[in-house]
Amino acid sequence: MVGLTVGVLALQGDVPEHVAALERAGARTVLVRRPGELARVDGLVLPGGESTVIDQLLRLFELRDPLRRLIREGLPVYGSCAGLVLLADRLEGGAEDQQTLGGLDIVARRNAFGRQADSFEADLDWDAASGDGYAEGGGRGPLRAVFIRAPWIERAGDGVEVLARLPQRDVAGRPLAVGAGRIVAARQGKLLATAFHPELVGDTRVHQLFVRMIEG
Repeated sequence: MVGLTVGVLALQGDVPEHVAALERAGARTVLVRRPGELARVDGLVLPGGESTVIDQLLRLFELRDPLRRLIREGLPVYGSCAGLVLLADRLEGGAEDQQTLGGLDIVARRNAFGRQADSFEADLDWDAASGDGYAEGGGRGPLRAVFIRAPWIERAGDGVEVLARLPQRDVAGRPLAVGAGRIVAARQGKLLATAFHPELVGDTRVHQLFVRMIEG
């Protein structure tokens, strides 16, 4: 891991939380706001936030085209929540003229679970799919996932590895009103996406997985 630097797109969203999670996972971090800063990173995190706003800011700061090119060339990228939307090749429920960076062969449904008031937490069967074992700050067993105005993956292409699906119940044992069984984490090549926010729960397993993807 010597010399490994992971950038966090710092235009909007939960940037400090991802920085802290990456550093706990053993990576150095740098904030990315300008095209020239992309040359300093071995991988990049697209944080949660508002996907339409991030899309507009990517174009305003002239980052969209360089990022699309780097993704095509194999830059490892992890997108959480809004970041998943940005990585999707196809989008349902998007705003008018909303664009994605693409690269991940999925159909993402934006705001699939409803409004902010419909946010919830669920425990995911993460280890079996991701191959993760013990992780500092995490451990074995269910992964607590926080869903805030989250997307889900409507469909995934043949080359996409599904890492997690939503269970039937939330952490309080209540049946989920919508989304049970939906895909909420996936990877393809050097791209990783989660519909939830692992940076908010102190469990570093998702970020450690991304660091290993960069190293690999």
